[in-house]
Amino acid sequence: MKIQERTGAGAGRSAAPAGPSVGERLPTPPRERKPALAALAVLLILVGALGATMLVLQAGDRIEVVKITEEIPAGQAVNDSNTTSVMVAEDPGIHYVKWSQLDALKKLKAVTTIPGGVVAVGEMFGEEAKVPEGKALVGLSLKEGQYPAGLKSGATVAAYRVGGTSRSGSSDDADGGSAGSSGSSGGDSVIVDKAVVDYVQDTTGDDLVSSTNLPVTLLVDDAQAAALTQAATNGEVALVLVPGN
Repeated sequence: MKIQERTGAGAGRSAAPAGPSVGERLPTPPRERKPALAALAVLLILVGALGATMLVLQAGDRIEVVKITEEIPAGQAVNDSNTTSVMVAEDPGIHYVKWSQLDALKKLKAVTTIPGGVVAVGEMFGEEAKVPEGKALVGLSLKEGQYPAGLKSGATVAAYRVGGTSRSGSSDDADGGSAGSSGSSGGDSVIVDKAVVDYVQDTTGDDLVSSTNLPVTLLVDDAQAAALTQAATNGEVALVLVPGN
């Protein structure tokens, strides 16, 4: 009887389900596919590649052009000291002056005053300057003492008549004093109360002339041009810097 009970008990144990063996993997749920995310990733890759291609193409279309570094008055030309080179994107609608054309550009003149810091285009230059309506350019040749030190293009000056009194005085001596009234009117007086220096000879570079006279060109009103020209012909003009510079 005891043998049978043990045998039955052993049979019962063997009938119980066996647990999972060591090393077997538990089943995993199937991965959920996300086609929208995959498509977005592909799109981002394509956009990045397209952007890189555009940058390369734009870099390949850039050209070296002339940039104005200092103001150039009307009627004056570019030189090595007032220009530099910059790279810009080529545009058929803009008439850039290429850096390789700088020597040819030096033979032309600014048709109007060109401010510093701009890129040069063909429309800025021509054979001669364009004088604004109602204005005139008057050339002067001034001796030392007839102009302020450091006079530069673009400065605002007043033009005075000088030296007339002494000549009138000598004329009075010769004519018995008949020209006394003209002597008083021929003294120091304002010819132009406000004029702009369009050009002044550079006295620091290679342009220095051998004479002591300084070439200066003033932009004045038409009505003032005749009197200023007459005084300049007689060497009776002196310039003074006035407020507004």
